[in-house]
Amino acid sequence: MKLFTKMQEKDYEQLVICQDQTSGLKAIIAIHDTTLGPALGGTRMWNYKTEEEAFEDVLRLSRGMTYKNAAAGLNLGGGKAVIIGDARTDKNPEMFRAFGRYIQGLNGRYITAEDVGTTVEDMDTIHDETDYVTGISPAFGASGNPSPVTAYGVYVGMKAAAKAGLGTEDLAGKTIAVQGVGNVSYNLCKYLHEEGAQLIVTDIYKPSVEKAVAEFGAKAVDPDDIYEQDCDIFAPCALGGVINDETLSKLTAKVIAGAANNQLKEERHGHLLQEMGIAYAPDYVINAGGVINVADELNGYNRDRAFKKVEGIYDNVSRVFEIAKAKQIPTSQAADKMAEERIERMRYARGTFLQNEHHILSRKK
Repeated sequence: MKLFTKMQEKDYEQLVICQDQTSGLKAIIAIHDTTLGPALGGTRMWNYKTEEEAFEDVLRLSRGMTYKNAAAGLNLGGGKAVIIGDARTDKNPEMFRAFGRYIQGLNGRYITAEDVGTTVEDMDTIHDETDYVTGISPAFGASGNPSPVTAYGVYVGMKAAAKAGLGTEDLAGKTIAVQGVGNVSYNLCKYLHEEGAQLIVTDIYKPSVEKAVAEFGAKAVDPDDIYEQDCDIFAPCALGGVINDETLSKLTAKVIAGAANNQLKEERHGHLLQEMGIAYAPDYVINAGGVINVADELNGYNRDRAFKKVEGIYDNVSRVFEIAKAKQIPTSQAADKMAEERIERMRYARGTFLQNEHHILSRKK
């Protein structure tokens, strides 16, 4: 892999390669863009097959965080980190202490949080070495597990998408097919059930499905059958790339709104959704509740304030649909435009400020 070529393609700012032989740490930190502020994004621990796969993933994820943070209205840039290893067997405290020292060395350019394969406890260990970490235990005055807040954001965003695609934000009586019943989607199902929605659920982990059936009266289906269910809303809350040529031919839903990242297999699938008249809530806009929540820790965490900010996802999703309608483009492109315009405005403002400052200094000379 030609790293500088890769970085130049999407204008990445910095890559940091970290290793600690004693603990077995092998990690990569990618900072994509800090125009809006320090880069905030989680640390993923995954057993990548190759180092190249790890680099590809961290680059893709860090750029995604730039767009997510920008679209959410946060004064934060995009970054991400990956630790190469099996989260079930390779973890040790020394690894996360060493990783924390690398983060500290960046002096605030990158702020981390939990992600796939890492936990609140891991963040607490990182916190032993640096303050540039969020999602730590409430004992430290932080927010802890962000899953319930992420779920709330998806819930309010789904209501906005339903208004665009179904003509009403009222989800009572609507049939919603939820793919995956993990921590986020379980809490999402709870919100939907309380509003009176009818749930269809699936997950490869059967105890999670059984719990949803018992607590929410959900209908359980096999994972391969979730796409063709007769439903109003399809909520992808597990894997990425699930909106593709094969699944689009099966979907009956008029709205797609879920918590999973990178839901579109390819960019062209956003265009296909537009042609099919399916209202799609772009993933990084609707699932931003978690990052909005942990970002609030940077100001001294207040749960009520964080939830109030997360409620803004309704307006953000609505804005995406407005842009898409006005410009006659897919909502996936509309979301990108909304994020990119905010970044460009800040670049322009900073550039104007620096020009004025240079002019003032020149006059003083």
